[in-house]
Amino acid sequence: MSQSDVLQRGDDFLMQYPRNSKVWKMFSHFTCLFTVGVSKLIITSLYNVELNHFDRLERAIDKAHDQNRGIMTVMNHMSVIDDPFIWAVFPWKTYRKLDNIRWCLGAHNVCFTNKFISTYFSLGQTLSTERFGAGPFQGSIDATVRLLSPDETLKNMDTLKSHFKMNRPAWVHVYPEGFVLQLQPPFSNSMRYFKWGITRMILESTRQPVIVPIFTTGFENIAPEDTAESPVDRYLPAGYGTKINVTVGKEIDEHVIENYRAEWSALVEKYKNPDSPHDLTDELKWGKEAQELRSRVAATLRENVAKIRHEERGFPQEDKRFKSPQWWKRYTTTEGASDPDVKFIGKNWAIRRLQSCLTGKESKDSNK
Repeated sequence: MSQSDVLQRGDDFLMQYPRNSKVWKMFSHFTCLFTVGVSKLIITSLYNVELNHFDRLERAIDKAHDQNRGIMTVMNHMSVIDDPFIWAVFPWKTYRKLDNIRWCLGAHNVCFTNKFISTYFSLGQTLSTERFGAGPFQGSIDATVRLLSPDETLKNMDTLKSHFKMNRPAWVHVYPEGFVLQLQPPFSNSMRYFKWGITRMILESTRQPVIVPIFTTGFENIAPEDTAESPVDRYLPAGYGTKINVTVGKEIDEHVIENYRAEWSALVEKYKNPDSPHDLTDELKWGKEAQELRSRVAATLRENVAKIRHEERGFPQEDKRFKSPQWWKRYTTTEGASDPDVKFIGKNWAIRRLQSCLTGKESKDSNK
């Protein structure tokens, strides 16, 4: 069940730029095509690219379009160049129309540091997201809920004054780990836990999105994290000739997602505030039942990405610790001292102390 106040905040967030303008759309499409083109030139010239089961994504996109639903792709995050290089792997026909190009979330302190860079990433359909302190109830997440909600489903929401217009619900691509993860052997190609903020997109959009998992390897060799603090090496591609593998998984079971959404609707009815019936209550944000539901949805998303890793790519099973949010929070809080056998390549950027450009107190939801 969707709340119109959430959709309104998402609409307002999207309209911080003139996204309905034909001129904006023209420059946005050009920006996306230019970025994909440069990325294609680099990876096809310098690397060995393998794309598996792209037909699964094509079918999912067609299904979403035919049923007027949004599409959500969920991927592991091993490199700072995952985006845009992942899009260079897919064929040009994917980007013929701006409506077909993905939206994604980008860290505010990385992708929106000045007006020029902010405009570039905004034209590239990236939404500014604060990773420390703002938590999952912020404008960019509200905006993705709006992007996945068809315009026609908003007509009966009298309190919503929608200004952002879509020809069809959007494609939203997410990296649910929130941070790049590169671990030293024997834990290579493992994943963090999936943060439950992204599950709001699934539970709160007005219509259930089509969800497709993706697992990749190789991008971490192009931009290894041990060069992150080098002003030269950080921006030069490495690992020439390395193999880049992108494997698209099977669409996540619709019935599973339907059941999660039914649970959410029941919670919305149970904890509705008569004085503010169109918004999330504190219980729906921080209550035990709501958090437990979001955690289960996030775990399901992770299981489906991990399934590609284990069953289709043939990697050994991950260490069981890595599935646990509690383990990761303890490991990050102790800066690795709790489990010294797990070593990062480079640094664990989830440690707030390392984010020198951030200010303000970390709130209770910063690790969600």
